[in-house]
Formats: sequence, C-alpha cells, structure tokens
Amino acid sequence: MKDRRGRLTVYLGASPGVGKTYAMLGEARRRADRGTDVVVGYVETHDRAHTAEMVEGLEVVPRRTVDHRGTTLTEMDTDAILARAPAVVLVDELAHTNVPGSRHAKRAADVEELRDAGIDVITTINIQHLESLNDEVERITGVRQRETVPDEVVRTADQIQLVDMSPEALRRRMAHGNIYRPDRVDASLTSYFRVGNLTALRELALLWLADRVDDALGDYRRAHDIDHPWPTKERIVVAVTGGAESETLLRRGARLAQRAAGSELLAVHVIAADGLRNADETRISRSQQLVASLGGTSHSVVGEDVAAAVVDFATAANATMVVVGVSRHGRLRRLFAGTTGDRIASLAGAVDVHLVTHDQVARGTRRRSVLSPLSTGRQVAGWLAAVVMPVLLTSVLQAFQDTDQLPLAEMLLLAGTVVVALVGGLLPALVAAVVSFFALNYFFTDPTGQLTVAEPANLLALLVYVAVAAGVATVVDRASRRAGDALRARTEAATMSSLSRSVLTGQDTAEAIVERVREVFGQASVSLLAQGPSGWEVVAHAGPDHACAPDQGDTRVKVDDDHVICLRGEPLRATDQKVLEAFAVQTSLVLEYRRLREREQRAAALESADATSTALLRAVSHDLRTPLATMRASVDGLVDGLVSGELGAADRTTLHEALASSTDQLEGLIDNLLDLSRLQSGLVRPVLRDRSLDEVLPLALAGQPPGAVVLDVDEPAPVVHTDAGLLERVVANLVSNAVRVSAATGGEPVRVLAHVLPERVEVMVVDRGPGVPAEQRAAMFEPFQRLSDTTPGGLGLGLAVARGLTEALEGELSAEDTPGGGLTMVLSLPRGSAP
Repeated sequence: MKDRRGRLTVYLGASPGVGKTYAMLGEARRRADRGTDVVVGYVETHDRAHTAEMVEGLEVVPRRTVDHRGTTLTEMDTDAILARAPAVVLVDELAHTNVPGSRHAKRAADVEELRDAGIDVITTINIQHLESLNDEVERITGVRQRETVPDEVVRTADQIQLVDMSPEALRRRMAHGNIYRPDRVDASLTSYFRVGNLTALRELALLWLADRVDDALGDYRRAHDIDHPWPTKERIVVAVTGGAESETLLRRGARLAQRAAGSELLAVHVIAADGLRNADETRISRSQQLVASLGGTSHSVVGEDVAAAVVDFATAANATMVVVGVSRHGRLRRLFAGTTGDRIASLAGAVDVHLVTHDQVARGTRRRSVLSPLSTGRQVAGWLAAVVMPVLLTSVLQAFQDTDQLPLAEMLLLAGTVVVALVGGLLPALVAAVVSFFALNYFFTDPTGQLTVAEPANLLALLVYVAVAAGVATVVDRASRRAGDALRARTEAATMSSLSRSVLTGQDTAEAIVERVREVFGQASVSLLAQGPSGWEVVAHAGPDHACAPDQGDTRVKVDDDHVICLRGEPLRATDQKVLEAFAVQTSLVLEYRRLREREQRAAALESADATSTALLRAVSHDLRTPLATMRASVDGLVDGLVSGELGAADRTTLHEALASSTDQLEGLIDNLLDLSRLQSGLVRPVLRDRSLDEVLPLALAGQPPGAVVLDVDEPAPVVHTDAGLLERVVANLVSNAVRVSAATGGEPVRVLAHVLPERVEVMVVDRGPGVPAEQRAAMFEPFQRLSDTTPGGLGLGLAVARGLTEALEGELSAEDTPGGGLTMVLSLPRGSAP
C-alpha cells in the first residue's frame, strides 16, 4: 500500500455527448507522453469512432465478465488494476451501478478503493447524476435518474474540469450522429436534448461548479489570512436594525441579489450595548422569517461600533455590497454626529454601499452612541465626572486662601481631565476641559468672579490649557483604546498559538477544541457537528443543552464540507468572527489528524492481521499437519492390523500411545489458538478471587513427564488474587515451554518457585536451557514467534497466550536470565488478602 492517497480528477459535463470521455482520454495521452504510467481501467466508447481512436495506444486492463440472470456482462476489474498498480487509471461513468454480487454496489466505491491504494483516478460524470440535483433534473427533463452519487464524492475531488458545450453545438453533434446511433437521433432531439433542457442543465452545471470554486476560494483566503473581499460573485449584506424599515431593506437587497444568478443574500443584525439592545424582538423574528423566505441567511454579531461591526462582517463574508437604510435621526444629529450609513461607506473600502430611503427617515427618537467603544456604564460615569471633577477640584482649591493659585489650579484640573478621559473617553474629557476653562477663568484669573481676563498672558495660558487638555485627552483616549486592542490581540494570539501548537503536536482532540471555544468566547455550549448519511451527528460537544443541528445554534461557522461548529449563547462580536474562523481552520486540522491516525491504525491492524494470517497458514500447513499425520498413520496401522490379524499387542500399544500423544498435542494447539482468539477479541472475563497456589500449581503441572518438573513452594502456600482457571493455563504454558527446551538440551528438571513480596507474589519457572538473548525477549511474547526453537509440535503461541491471560489477571509476565545459564519466567500476581 502506498503512503499517500490517490488524487481524484473529475471531468464534469452538463449532459451526455459534451466530450467528457474524449477530454479524459486526451489528458491520459498527454500524461503518457510525459512518461506517466497510465492505464485504462474502464472506458465506454459508445461506438464513437473518435473516442475509440483516443483509446488506441493506451494500455487497457481487461474487464471481468459477470453472469447475471443468464446474461454475460462486463465490469471494471478492480483487483486486476490493484495488482497492476499503475500511477494513473481512467475510470469512466463514476455514477455507474455495478452488477449485483460485485464487491461494491457502486463504481464510486471501486474508485475509493483504488485511491486508498495510492492510485490517481481520472473519471467522468454528468451533472444529472449528482444526488442533490436529482429532483431538479427530473423537473427539467421529466426523466428520473436512477444512478446517482453523493455530491461529496465529486465535491471533495482534488480537481474538477468542466467540459462545456453550447446547446446548439451539442444538437449539431447529435444530428451528425456523433453521439447516438442514427435510429435514436430524432427521438433524442425532440425529448431530452431539447434546447431548453440543455440550457437548464448547462446552468445547473455552471452554478454547481461555481459554488465549489467559491468554497475553494474561501479556504484559500482563510489559509492566507486575506481580510479584504474578493468580489468573485454577488453577496449582498443587508444591515438590519430591528426597526420598522428592516423589511424594506431586505426586499430591496433581495431584488439586488436577483439581478445576478448565483447571488447570496445575508442579513446581519448588530447587537450593541446601547439602544440597539432594546430592539423589538418580534420585528427581529419577523425579519429572520422574511430573510428565509427570500432565500437568504440571518446572522447576529455584537459590536459597540455598529458601522465597524457591519463592515467587519461584510469583509469576512467576502461581500460585494452592503445595503443600509438612511438614518432615522434628525438633521441636527446627522450634522454633528454623522450617520451609520456614512461611517459604513467610509470604512467599507472596496465594498459597495447602497443607501436605501424609507418611511422611517427622521422619525427615530432613540439616541445611540456609535463612536465610543466603551460600555454604557463607563460613558455615564465619564459624563458625570466631566462635570463633577472640575467642580470638586475647584471647591478644594477655594478652601485655601492662596492669592496665586492659577498654576496649581491648571495642573490639578488638567489631571482631572486626564482621569475623565480614562473613565469616559474623548467627548466627556473635552467637556471637562471646557468646564475647567470657565472655572479657571472665573475663580482663579484676575479679575476673579467675572468671565473676563485682564492680562493677555493669562488669556494665552487659558487657551493653551484648553489645547493641552484636549490634546492630552485625545492621546489618553487613543492610548486606552490601543491598550484594549493590544490586550485583546495578545489574548487571541496566545489562544491561537496554544491551539496551533497542540494541534501540530497531535495532542489536541475535537473535545478539547469545542471546550476551548466555549471558554474563549464565553458560550453556554459548543458542538461540532458532522453531516452523516442520516443527518447531522454530534462529533464532540461542551456545555449543557448543546445544538444537534446547525439551525439550533445561535452562531455557526463552517469547518469543511462535512463539519460545522455551532455555538449557543451570547452573539459574538464582529471581530470575534475572524477568531472563530481561525478555530474552524484548526478544527479541520484536528479532524484531518484524526482521520490520518485512524487510517494509520487501520493500516497497522491490517498489517498485523496479515502477519498473523501468514503465520497461522504457515503453522497450519506444518505444525498442525504433524499430529494429524501421526494420528492418520496410527489409525491406518490399527485398521490394517485388525484386518490382517498380524498386529501384535506391543505394536497396538505403541500405536495407541502415538494416537493419544498426537491427540493431546493437537488439543493443546487448538486450545492455544482459541485462547489467542478470545484475547484479541476481548472476550476474556476473569473472575478474580483469593486462591492459594497449592490449589492451582499442582493442576498446572499435571501431564508433564515424571521428574521433568520440581515444585518448590513453601508451606503454607501463598495466596494470590486471581482466576484459578486462567492462572492454571498460564503456568501450564510456561512450564510446557520450559520442559520442551530443557528436554531438547538434556538439561536439569524445570523448577517452579514462589516468592512472597509485600504487595505481590512472584511465581518463577526456572529452566536450564539455552536461554533467550535480551534483544529477542520482547519478540518472544508475540504470536507465532518461535525464535530459535525448532522442536516439533508448537505454533509459537504459548508465551503470547500466557502474557495475554496474565494481563487479564492484572499481573505481569517477564523473562530473566537464570544464574548459570537458562531462562527464568517471572509471573507477578496481586497478593491475596486472605490468610
């Protein structure tokens, strides 16, 4: 199996006859000319001469023949292609349904198997065979397509090539007999191949591919951190305030979107900490229903600056136009404070802004602060401090009877202005500066008690004070904002850095991602959803009452074509949407790592299974054949002796003993195979109880040759917490191995000892055989590993089964050198609590 997954190239056409197969064969010939190993797995020429000519010169893998209901059919031979292992294979008609009885029901599954083997696949499909468009195609053509493939099969292709042809040119090809046989031309031209049908199918193909290209463009922009919009297709963003004019704006936006095919309509409602928080929920709900009926989508974001929030959302959505209503404020407010529409136009950059008039113009009475990024509480505190701070400082200074307090008063009032700027921002600080100016003029500048200035120098000092106060307030306000922005950026950067590091090192999981999203954005719950065959499925979630479908979330962001992150809780700020998209990118990496790990685990499991199967077949062909052959020879000897009457008593005894020995040997081999199967399938369920070793060890040693084993356990025997039956199997396997190697080398008898430790009991099986090198001891516990043991009658399963059963008993099995030569198997078990 190759390391990489094969690439998929799809030639997509609007209808039969546009030249998909011809174009696919053209690419194959170009690749072959460049030296690429290309074969034809399956190509249907439909008896078209030009197509058949393109096949000539290319290697064609013979098809397999299948008998179905008395008819011989041909199908692509997937196994032959896998055995041939080319670099590229051509597979025509991706939506084809295989003959019943094939390994896969659909040819698309054959293609996936080829790609899993690392083979690049070039294939063809018509737009009418996509599952999502089946109903649309039936309404257009009146023909229900029976052979379809899920959109994701094509959507996730590495490359999609559109093979396009105008309806008139396609009908001419049909009339010239280049598509169907002459007897089918007239019927086809008057039914399926009508100009209207072909035009509609062509539009479906173009729009479907445009959506695929748009998805790829969005992935590219996110991957390269491109913030400014690329106007590839019309996306109309309508700024919905929740006022009475919202429906007018939505309808105007829908009309603008309808002017270009494939346009999208997005409605965004900005929830701010000021007047918009009290928007009429009934009207908001009505607006959302209207958006849905117009074929658009609704979104909510949080932003202190409404204009900036709308522009941030439009930029993130790659919008081409923002539709916003003319301000409802009066002329005076618009003159001094400006309007949201004006600010959106100044911030929008390359995004067009469409101002829409409505009946609610100049009727609005709500006052909204769109300039300050501060909360309502800080703004109120700032305005109060703008008046209270100068008055309080003036009162304090008036308590001192100093004749020349102007310099001190200027310094204190300037400090008060700075405090107001820190609390309430720029506008309250400017008001505090003006109030301080009048206080200085009236109370501390000669003549006092009047709003006049006798000395020009004092007048200059007051004017300089106002200028300095205004400048300092501006700098402090900007510095405060920049500090907040820097803190937020640093927090976001630290979060993303930690997330990226954990993802790249493979330490993160989908569960950790959603939990981190919930913590960072302060959401009630977050869920990662996957599109499955039966609908949306929850991959991971954090928090109670999580969303189980995208429409149940208050905020959602697309991870890839199959996954969506849904958030439930407070709507996100517009700037947080970009951070959430970055989380989505990291989530896609997590999912990709998960897929790679699962693929690696499957590959490792297959490799292990292949090794086990090979070893098992080798064992069956050799080690199991030996006792079977002995049993067969013994039975034949007994039968022949009974028939001829020439078999003596001694010979019968010998044959009986050989038959019994072979039967015992075969039974032991089968027991080991069954034990290994139970261990690998997780079916071993030990019943752990306190048991004395003198209940287990004698039974485990039964059946060994006399004098081959010496049991050396102190009285009273230790008590272990174990399953007596499984422990007996472990010790029996260990002793059998030890006896076999000792007998082969003519060594001393095997000794079985027991040592009691504070928390454990160690059972040791000591032999004086050749021993096992330290570097090979890990391998000897693997199934079908016999190392240098060449004695007949074993499969190399004894130690593998022994270790598996030991782990099930919560014990440990290891190997050590025997002093003076040999190997000691140490079985460590939990000590029992009973005396």
